[in-house]
Amino acid sequence: MKILELLKNCQVEWKALGDVFIRTKGTKITAAEMKLLHKENAPLKIFAGGKTFAFVNYNDIPEKDINNKPSIIVKSRGIIEFEYYDKPFSHKNEMWSYYSSDADINIKYVYYFLKTEEKFFQNLGSKMQMPQIATPDTDKFLIPIPPLSIQTEIARILDIFTAITAELTAELTTRKKQYNYYRDNLLNFNEDEVEWKALGDVCDYVDYRGKTPTKTQEGIFLVTARNIRMGYIDYEVSQEFISEKDYPVVMRRGVPKKGDILITTEAPCGFVAQIDRENIALAQRVIKYRSKDTRLSNSFLKYYLLGTRFQNKLMSAATGSTVKGIKGSTLHKLTIPVPPLKKQTEIVAILDKFDALTNSLTEGLPKEIALRQKQYEYYRELLLTFPKP
Repeated sequence: MKILELLKNCQVEWKALGDVFIRTKGTKITAAEMKLLHKENAPLKIFAGGKTFAFVNYNDIPEKDINNKPSIIVKSRGIIEFEYYDKPFSHKNEMWSYYSSDADINIKYVYYFLKTEEKFFQNLGSKMQMPQIATPDTDKFLIPIPPLSIQTEIARILDIFTAITAELTAELTTRKKQYNYYRDNLLNFNEDEVEWKALGDVCDYVDYRGKTPTKTQEGIFLVTARNIRMGYIDYEVSQEFISEKDYPVVMRRGVPKKGDILITTEAPCGFVAQIDRENIALAQRVIKYRSKDTRLSNSFLKYYLLGTRFQNKLMSAATGSTVKGIKGSTLHKLTIPVPPLKKQTEIVAILDKFDALTNSLTEGLPKEIALRQKQYEYYRELLLTFPKP
C-alpha cells in the first residue's frame, strides 16, 4: 500500500482539538419530545445518546440550534463515542460537536482518528457514576495533523472499508426482515387451531431475582440481561464472572443447562435466547424456562417467544413508561400454542436455517461483517498510528 511508504517520512504536527475545530452546542430537548416530534421522512436529524435519534422538521427546534456543516458529534454520556454526520442536524444539549473551517484539515480523517481513541475517553468517563466526559476532555485532546494529501488518502481508504461494511449490514437488515416475516407466518396459529397453554403450566422456571453476586476476574461466566440479544447470547458485549465457590449458592434455585430458554424482564424487557453452552451463571432480571411437557420443544418455544405476536402480548402486559418491565408472575400467565410435535420440528428446522444466515457469528452475513470490521480496524490502526510528541 503506497500510503504506508508516504507515512514513514511524514511530518506530523500535534494540535489540540479545540484549537483547530469549532465546538457547537445542541438543543434543549427531552427523550419524550424527540419521540413526539419524530417523523420518518423529516429532513433534520436529532442525536441523543447511543443509537437513539429522531427526524424532525426545521421549525420543530430553534434555528440557532441547527448545524449545517459536516461535523464530528461527541456522545458524551452513557455510551461515549464519536459519530460523523454531513447533513443538517442537532443533538441533545448535554452533547457537543465539532466542525472545521481550516482548509488544511480533513474532518473525516480526524473522525477516524478519534474513533481509535474511544476507549481512552470511555475509560476517562468511567470514573463517574454515570459515564460521562466534559468539553475540556476533548478540547485539550491532541490530534496528529499530517499534510492534507495524507489525511485525504487515509480518509479515502477507510471510507472504502466502511462502505463495504455498510453494504453488508444493509443486506443483513433486509434478510432479517424476510426472516421475521416467514417466522411470524409459520407461527401464526388461530385460537381454535391448536391447544394454548400458559407458560408457567408447561415449563419449569426460575426467576433470578435478588442481589447481584460478587464479580470476579475469572471463573463462571455470568450471563446478564445485557448479554441476551433477540435470539442469541452475546458473550462479547459484557464479560463478567463469579467465583466457582459462589456458584452453588447463586444457582441454588436452578442450574442453567444447554437448551434452556432465557427471557429478560427489564433493561431490556422481553429479549429471548437459548442457552448454547454449559457452565454459565445467570444474573438478576433474567427468567429461565425449560419445557416440562413432552409435547413442547424448547427450540420451538424460543422461536415463538421471539415472534411478533408474543412480543406484542408481552409488551402490553409490561409496566413502566420510560423503562418497561414485566413481573415473572405476569409472564408465567401468558399463553403459547402447543401444535403437534412433528409440526414444531418442521418449523424449527426451517427457522434454524434462517437464523444461521441472519444471526450466526460463525456463518452467513454476520461472519462476513465481523471479518470486514476486523480488517477495517486493522488498517485504521496501521494508518493512524503516529509517534506521540
